Amino acid sequence: MACALLSWLLLFTALATPSQCNRLGPMPRLRYSRFLDPSNAVFLRWDFDFEAEIITFELQVRTAGWVGLGVTDRYSRAGSDLVVGGVSPDGNVYFSDQHLVDENTLEEDGSQDAELQGLTEDAVYTTMRFSRPFRSCDPHDQDITSDTVRVLAAYGLDDTPKMDRERTFVKSIFLLQIVHPDDLDAPEDTIIHDLEITDFLIPEDDTTYACTFLPLPIVSKKHHIYKFEPKLVQHKETIVHHILVYACGNASALPTGISDCYGADPAFSLCTQVIVGWAVGGTSYQFPDDVGISIGTPLDPQWIRLEIHYSNFHNLPGLYDSSGIRVYYTAHLRKFDMGVLQLGVFTFPIHFIPPGAESFMSYGLCKTEKFEEMNGAPVPNIQVFGYLLHTHLAGRAIQAVQYRNGTQLRIICKDDAYDFNLQETRDLPYRVVIKPGDELLVECRYQTLDRDSLTFGGPSTINEMCLIFFFYYPRNNVSSCQGYPDIIYVAHELGEEVSDSMEGMMAMSNVEWTPESIKKVEKACKEAQQTVIIKTIDELVENTTGWIQDINPTPRGPCLESSGGKVEPQDKTPAGFRAAPIVLSRASSATLRCLPLAALLFGQGALSWLLATLQSGI
Repeated sequence: MACALLSWLLLFTALATPSQCNRLGPMPRLRYSRFLDPSNAVFLRWDFDFEAEIITFELQVRTAGWVGLGVTDRYSRAGSDLVVGGVSPDGNVYFSDQHLVDENTLEEDGSQDAELQGLTEDAVYTTMRFSRPFRSCDPHDQDITSDTVRVLAAYGLDDTPKMDRERTFVKSIFLLQIVHPDDLDAPEDTIIHDLEITDFLIPEDDTTYACTFLPLPIVSKKHHIYKFEPKLVQHKETIVHHILVYACGNASALPTGISDCYGADPAFSLCTQVIVGWAVGGTSYQFPDDVGISIGTPLDPQWIRLEIHYSNFHNLPGLYDSSGIRVYYTAHLRKFDMGVLQLGVFTFPIHFIPPGAESFMSYGLCKTEKFEEMNGAPVPNIQVFGYLLHTHLAGRAIQAVQYRNGTQLRIICKDDAYDFNLQETRDLPYRVVIKPGDELLVECRYQTLDRDSLTFGGPSTINEMCLIFFFYYPRNNVSSCQGYPDIIYVAHELGEEVSDSMEGMMAMSNVEWTPESIKKVEKACKEAQQTVIIKTIDELVENTTGWIQDINPTPRGPCLESSGGKVEPQDKTPAGFRAAPIVLSRASSATLRCLPLAALLFGQGALSWLLATLQSGI
């Protein structure tokens, strides 16, 4: 009987071509999109259901051959997952969940965890749409997480799936964006204002920090800035590394012109409260509808410091730049005035990373117990809604952890797959409350296998940073809260006799760096007492001390039960599975690409009976 049913279904699917499947009506719009290749031949749309933990992709490629989409990591294509599909010359659809055994060899997964929703080919494009769980129980499937995801796309000119370096692309994307710009209000009375440097000749140096002071928009009453975006001049290569806008206290005496931010004139490093920031790979960012940056009142800053970091690694001459930040503001006021709090490791050479490290952790502590004293008024609970992560080239992961009364509350944000080339402001899935007295810890993980000398904290791209910017409301006067370890204690733990911090820092150059000494100094840096430096918008500085607490990692959620695949040992718990829907064997599933249409034509009850009959093998 099963053979007869299967024959009947084969006849049905032959009549119901892929194009007929897609003519049932418009599929739900996928809100997010990105080109994945330099020539704009590979276009990806996606969307997700955060509660169901299902993501839907639609890949459109300028080809009449096969197409593939999956997830890889930063180190090797081997082990990448790739969902492959296409329409053969006779009109039949092929589709399967595969993985790369090595850089070039594809192999079908034992468990098919991708669900086809549509596959068409026309005179120009092959378009494949499918869904998959964030996390299946198939070890060949890479997880979709709230980290940066390295999306792998590939295609061919015919219908024989075979990896070709020229038609394989990897792009880092933050897939699980909580808020889409279309979900936010755009006021009708929007005014645009550009904060930019003008015709600046970029020095022929590896690293330049150019600063200038500019007025904020002059308005007669309170307004709110609700959106910002980079305004970049295109060069032959990426020259602008990051742009920061710092609010200046109204009592500050500010210099004129453009100069080195951290050079001979210390006036050009005045103003330390970040209000907006952009870094390489980022795009525009719009604040939630109930918050904005206040301008136009006596308490609001009137001037800003614009800081642009240029990385001219090839020492190109004659490059002029007029980059900056474009802000959008409105007289339609939001409920809350927002601020930005800078956290992490204080950026100076006491922050160091040994060479040849597979993994090295750095920590920066913030203690909020002095915020009220430094603010000059009671500090309401801080409501964090967004964040920006920032390290340089050696950074591999970064996270912020919250503690209250000595107990870890939560990991506020993290990225275990950090990519220097994708630094963007991201929304939290919910607003995090920070109460007075809470402690905030930033942990950064670095890798320096390609380096043979110490990497120090500093402004250059080849130096390192470990920073997180919290976007929060309501605004207070505290601009930054950063920590660093007692370098004298660290040096003593390594057997170096030093009497002050400068000697401690210099002593690190005497150490023979081996895997054992790297782990020993990492442990010492974590156990050392931290000095915490708190600054305000008016340049007030206060120090305190504290200790690094352990971080309890967030347990992974249950995987979606797979069909025919192996289950990871850590998933073998009563709570380790989410039941999967009925899954057909590969033999039968290959013939049932148009089952939604069958359900419409013959009724869901008849279809359910048909599926049950096929699976029982009657």
